[in-house]
Amino acid sequence: MKLSGYGLAVLLVLLGASSYGILSPLVKLSYGASYTFQQITVHQVGLGTFLLWVMVLVKKAWTNPFRGPWVKLVSTGMFGMAMTTIFYNQALERIDASLAIVLLFQFTWITILIDSIWNRKWPSRWNWIAILIVFAGTVLAVGLLESGVKQLDPLGTVYGLLSAVTYSLFLWLTGRVKFNGSPIMQSAVVTTAAFLLIVLLYGWHAGAGGREWQMAGIGLVLGTLGQVIPTVLFSIGIPRIGSSLASMLGSVELPVAATFAWLIAGESLNGWRIAGIVLILCGIVVAERRSGNRLEETSRLEE
Repeated sequence: MKLSGYGLAVLLVLLGASSYGILSPLVKLSYGASYTFQQITVHQVGLGTFLLWVMVLVKKAWTNPFRGPWVKLVSTGMFGMAMTTIFYNQALERIDASLAIVLLFQFTWITILIDSIWNRKWPSRWNWIAILIVFAGTVLAVGLLESGVKQLDPLGTVYGLLSAVTYSLFLWLTGRVKFNGSPIMQSAVVTTAAFLLIVLLYGWHAGAGGREWQMAGIGLVLGTLGQVIPTVLFSIGIPRIGSSLASMLGSVELPVAATFAWLIAGESLNGWRIAGIVLILCGIVVAERRSGNRLEETSRLEE
């Protein structure tokens, strides 16, 4: 069955979110191998940026970024991608990957609020119901009913919530950038802006000494999963479907990350956490209950 342009955009966003979901437990394992936050973050974004520019050259996708919305692209890279990577990797240094992803997923209701503020429109009743469902799911998923607040690392929790804010900003900005060039070129500019900020902040502490080649290999994998695949696929898909639907589709990242944290990092995945994850996913579906109508309407127009 041949996918429509809209259907393909939906699939690309799903694949991009899944790739990002696999990243979390791998970063956690890198910390377990005694690599530092600075080393992981700089190598991850730096090698991801390098790969994107190689793709630009191979695909002959170069266009002058300064003839397009380069300020928006740089803002997306610095305030969206760079800050999300910084905050999320800081959170992963202190808390479990399965907990960090739950905190990151507060972007679902934060995106609703950003859209409401931008459009000067109060969130609908269904949006508020969705927010309450997400909150309830979060309480279960982070283990508040089992162990209470004391088991949470305060700083790690703050970093996780900050990553949710900046990830919302990344999705929101990406959905509003209309770049006439190739999505690969757009992604290269965005990640370059992110890398410049990260190097400015942490470049002096990024060297791995005698383990530089090993760190480069890890950075290559992390950069591919965290920067190349999601950024390229999001750049293609999100402008075609909008940031709100992208938030719902991006929810696949949550079960993917939790599953891989259990399989790879050996983290617990008990009934309460699974129930919380399911509730969060339900909240996202409730918030976007009209998305199916939008898809049907768009398909009709294409026919």
